[in-house]
Amino acid sequence: MRGATLWAYCLPLEAGTVLRDRRVKERCGLLVRLTADEGEGWGEIAPLPGFSAETLAEARNDAIRWLASWCSGEAPGESQHPSVAYGLSCAMAELAGELPDAGNYNSAMLCTGDPDKLFNSLQQQPLAKMKVGIVEPVRDGMMVSLLLEALPELTLRLDANRQWSLDKARQFARFVSSELRSRIAFIEEPCHTPQASREFARESGIALAWDETVREVDYPLVAEPYLRAIVIKPMLTGSLSKVRALVAQAEQAGIAAIISSSLESSLGLAQLARLAAWLTPTSQPGLDTLNVMRQQLVRSWPDCPLPLILEGELEVVWQR
Repeated sequence: MRGATLWAYCLPLEAGTVLRDRRVKERCGLLVRLTADEGEGWGEIAPLPGFSAETLAEARNDAIRWLASWCSGEAPGESQHPSVAYGLSCAMAELAGELPDAGNYNSAMLCTGDPDKLFNSLQQQPLAKMKVGIVEPVRDGMMVSLLLEALPELTLRLDANRQWSLDKARQFARFVSSELRSRIAFIEEPCHTPQASREFARESGIALAWDETVREVDYPLVAEPYLRAIVIKPMLTGSLSKVRALVAQAEQAGIAAIISSSLESSLGLAQLARLAAWLTPTSQPGLDTLNVMRQQLVRSWPDCPLPLILEGELEVVWQR
């Protein structure tokens, strides 16, 4: 006997949380639970505003169609909406016992908040991630230099989300000395276009990582100069089968694959940690986003003190 429940959630975020070019106050999405016989499996469906093509309403309607079909005993195909395909495939994998329990919770620390507290936190961190491209590139360059000079054991991953023109990327690089650039593990998508990013990498010697580029239709994942890694955000990529195929392609090309979050809840982040341990065991994932949330959801992140919301406190959207 098959059953399913779909819940809606909205979690408050810390003031000042920015997604690309917009400030957001809450993170909204859906949780799904599948049941069959004695087993159950959970998943999260949460399109990321400004990044996902589908809206939350479109994802909800599509998920309901899929769940109704599945509960009727059918074998519906993958959703065309990546967030729906991913969340449902996680629930199916848990239900089938295919998603390993062990997780990699050792995420690269995200640099946010008060600078003094940040320095203290980074003292014990060999690797951290910093968002750039939100303020002026000169200020970004000065901050990156300050951190690397003050913390000689630190390596930084940078993420620009395609916010810079080539000229602005050059401005950033001017404020990071050549001696420090080797401690930038990579910069994700520095420029508006992949070609401009490649030119920036060639000029500056700073390694690249692809994020949005990997999700472009017909992008061929092959080794290329200065490309060090691909960043995989499963909520934006699609089903687990697509994620696994992308990891396999990266391995074949000799490029690191890194599992990264799309501002999921604690439940979704914990599943990403399990995916990272399973599919990318040699790469430190980028999952340090609970620090912008004020609550956890259904499943706790290890040692996180935030209050936990249980499913009984959520709105049921659909059930059978």
